[in-house]
Amino acid sequence: MEKQSVFCGSATALVTPFRGGTVDFEALDRIIEFQIDGGSDALVICGSTGEVTALRDSEKRALIAHTVERTAGRLPVIAGTSSADTAYAVSLSRYAEEVGADALLLATPYYSKPTPRGLIESFSAIADAVKLPCILYNVPSRTGVTIPMSVYRELVRRENIVAVKEAGGCISTVAEIAAEFGDVMDIYCGNDDQTVPILALGGKGVISVMSNIIPRETHEICRLWFEGKVEESRRLQLDNLDLAKAIFIETNPIPIKAAMAMMGLCSDEMRLPLCAMEEEHIKRLGSVLRRHALI
Repeated sequence: MEKQSVFCGSATALVTPFRGGTVDFEALDRIIEFQIDGGSDALVICGSTGEVTALRDSEKRALIAHTVERTAGRLPVIAGTSSADTAYAVSLSRYAEEVGADALLLATPYYSKPTPRGLIESFSAIADAVKLPCILYNVPSRTGVTIPMSVYRELVRRENIVAVKEAGGCISTVAEIAAEFGDVMDIYCGNDDQTVPILALGGKGVISVMSNIIPRETHEICRLWFEGKVEESRRLQLDNLDLAKAIFIETNPIPIKAAMAMMGLCSDEMRLPLCAMEEEHIKRLGSVLRRHALI
């Protein structure tokens, strides 16, 4: 079964900029243009980095529609439409399709800890409700659930379940997925410090937090790899390893928003229960940003 890739290279998991408690669409436009100018290959809106669990339904819909409109076909827009309530995820997914999103990113339902059968039925309900390609998202540190191989075996049979974003942190698991499903399901890296290893296992790219601030370099890591310039790709990843680590010294997206604020891209305003970064961490992050001439 041949499936079309949503993108190849680097996709940015966009932050949701706030100002005065509301979504700052002016800053979002600035961020989108920065990403396009920086060579990103796709954009993800309303994902984990976008503080999706703190967004109201009206805000999610507005963010998806606005990003599609602003991007205007220049890059694929992938909408995060996950929810612990599958019926709501179906509704939001249908809306994303209606307003022109190019694909969906579907994390495992959080907190409820569904069984493998529950995962299959939930993902299937969403995929059946739309024609858009769906990217599964395995991120057990956030949701408390790991997608087992038995679930992939069922879901890869569906024509519009085309990929997985793997953020479990285990390269051996990625190798197992690639060995069994690599011909029918794309693999995207979900951790910036593992991009090259996952590309080496056949990955199609990365859905990145780091590319919020270095879109060009993140894109280049992938481009160089696909062009066979393995050593250059590896070196570029290692050159930015300190940055990839620094943006996770506190819970994502606290540090990446702080970094973007230092760069003048948006404010560092968060929504509770996330809050401003500790002063000592701000100093450490600033030091790394200066080392990379970002501020």
